[in-house]
Amino acid sequence: MSLSTRSSTSPDADTSSDADTTSDAGTASDGDETVGKDGASEPSTEAAPVGPAAPVRRWRRYRTALQEKYPVAARSVSWGVTALAAALVYFALLMPGQPEYFVVRQFLRLPVEPILAAALMLVLPRRPRLVAAVVIGVGLAALVVVKALDIGFNQFLGRGFNVVLDWGLLDDAESYVQDTLGSTGATAAVVGIVVLVLLLFVVMALAVVRLVGLLVRHRDRAARGTIVAGAVWITCAALGLTPLENTAFASRNTIGFVQDRWVRVQETLRDEAAFAKEAKKDKFADVPADQLLTGLRGKDVMIAFIESYGRAALEDPAIEPGVDAALDQEGEALTKAGFAAKSGWLTSATYGGSSWLGHSTFLTGLWIDNQSRYRTVTAGERLTLPGAFAKTDAWRTVGVVPGVQYNWPEGDFYGFDKVYDSRDVGYQGPKFSWSTMPDQYALTAFERLEAARKGDKPLMSEIILTSSHQPWAPLPEMVDWDEVGDGSVYKDIEKAGKDPADVFTDPVKVKEEYGRSVQYSVHSLLQYVEKYGDENTVLVFLGDHQPMASVSGNGASHDVPVTIVAHDPKVLDRIDDWGWSDGLRPGDDAPVWRMDSFRDRFLTAYGEEPKAAGSPAP
Repeated sequence: MSLSTRSSTSPDADTSSDADTTSDAGTASDGDETVGKDGASEPSTEAAPVGPAAPVRRWRRYRTALQEKYPVAARSVSWGVTALAAALVYFALLMPGQPEYFVVRQFLRLPVEPILAAALMLVLPRRPRLVAAVVIGVGLAALVVVKALDIGFNQFLGRGFNVVLDWGLLDDAESYVQDTLGSTGATAAVVGIVVLVLLLFVVMALAVVRLVGLLVRHRDRAARGTIVAGAVWITCAALGLTPLENTAFASRNTIGFVQDRWVRVQETLRDEAAFAKEAKKDKFADVPADQLLTGLRGKDVMIAFIESYGRAALEDPAIEPGVDAALDQEGEALTKAGFAAKSGWLTSATYGGSSWLGHSTFLTGLWIDNQSRYRTVTAGERLTLPGAFAKTDAWRTVGVVPGVQYNWPEGDFYGFDKVYDSRDVGYQGPKFSWSTMPDQYALTAFERLEAARKGDKPLMSEIILTSSHQPWAPLPEMVDWDEVGDGSVYKDIEKAGKDPADVFTDPVKVKEEYGRSVQYSVHSLLQYVEKYGDENTVLVFLGDHQPMASVSGNGASHDVPVTIVAHDPKVLDRIDDWGWSDGLRPGDDAPVWRMDSFRDRFLTAYGEEPKAAGSPAP
């Protein structure tokens, strides 16, 4: 509603509009007063309002009375509301999707979209104009929501929000907020966000309706202004003017954003069909069982993923010293125990989160960088690394997934004989933020439930270590292996830990605690090998992805370290041609491979490479 105090219709107003009706005070459109010939208000001869319209009519009379009593204040409020509406629309049009672009020059630009919208509104009849104004307002609100999601996804996952695939990840975001702020804080945050989004849609629609009403009430001036603004925009765009560093003055930010998202939607839909065909092609699918993994027969093979163990852990000056010290300490102990190691780099298919995409990429030999690809591959029969071990019938295959708190049908797809999730390992201690249990406990549970029970077959196990999962507070500490018990020993450690909200919002602390979490995971895993490993132990451990941008930095690589540890030198001899660095840390000259290439390289190194189609049988 307008709080303007003009008492007569402007000569260039659109007199047919009654809701552009953000009408001026004192006009007949208010419905409870009429305007006399001299411009003064006269009492309406209408009957007193009754029914549902009565409160509205009473409010209009009250508003008009205030405008007449305080004309200067009413005019100031009206101008202020209009300016706020314009600023809101302007912000929505130029809002960037990445936090680093929130700079002054980003908002000192001339967007083309309001010029085009103004030209359209000036020629539309009243009712279509009102509908179009509401639709534009709702569209701008949706634009702000998607851009806000872009900011969050870029910060946590290193990529923008996919409007086709990523809505399901909002449930994970809610769980993460709950782990960080607690259930009460998470509920308050979710309710607050929902209310804010709904309010945004309403306010943005009203803002556009108000501006359109102002536009048509001053049609002649608005038309001239639109022509001038259009000429300026075309001139600046044609000349490519960038007066503020490298930022173009003539902006088509919103049009470009919508076009980009439309292209992404089309690419996503095409990718689903193409990937389904790709997933069916597997050169190892028909390799006979007796030719698979012949170089590892009789070995107990562990594949361990360390959550968020990325290149930043080994190269960031604020993180690297502590992680290097942990690796050096455990490397010396492993050497004394007769073990050796080689390390390289893998480029993960994900970043900052969505760990299951990294796991599945590594285990299937397919590039799985979104949820659609994950659903496609896990619904098929792709030969996975655990599946290859199972196919030979020479190993018992086990999965330990402490982060899973519900039934996990993917266990059958991967080829595990047995899966232990958080409900199956007897843990009686506290959660450590997102992580359901400390890594040291998960490893002792694996030892107790499987490794110590020497069966007639060696073990192939996949163990997912979660203690280095964000928000990296509170963190567990190493205890004597004989004192781990049922996990009750961790209760006092958890109580003495840091508040996740304090750590997560502090750019210095978050790096420190991330580094400490990786050190803990490294100590847990490698001390387990030192304590329980033997001459037949082979360990493959790697990170699933880099930590989020606040730790690894904006634009960081997706690289993670990968290491193979073995007691038998023949195991490492088989990968001499890989060019990996000796020890637990990959060197600067170590090769960087895409993570999806590992499965085929591993199966080739430790088995027999499949013959090309059409090759004669041996």
